Amino acid sequence: MKSKPIARSRRTLPEAPPAGWTFFTNHAHVLFAIAADPEARLRDLAERVGITERAVQRILADLQAEKYVTVTKAGRRNRYKINPRPSLRHPIESHRTVKALLDWVEGGGR
Repeated sequence: MKSKPIARSRRTLPEAPPAGWTFFTNHAHVLFAIAADPEARLRDLAERVGITERAVQRILADLQAEKYVTVTKAGRRNRYKINPRPSLRHPIESHRTVKALLDWVEGGGR
């Protein structure tokens, strides 16, 4: 029995990394996706990151609990706002802020 093709949004996903791993966690990827589109639906975020909607929900709960992201309702949609001030969590990068990370990624690492 043939399965139905999965409907995709208009956005294209980047190709999977060749070795199957990446340097950033899914938490960082969700943060990057929110920075790119603060009004994205969970489905859009999940597709962009390459994980399930449920995984995005858990990650958003983590990011909200630690005050990295706030969520407000805009009609039937959510709007996400990233707090740029908190430090990153791991001791190796804790001297950097969320803003510094986003600036670095959005600026091409310069």
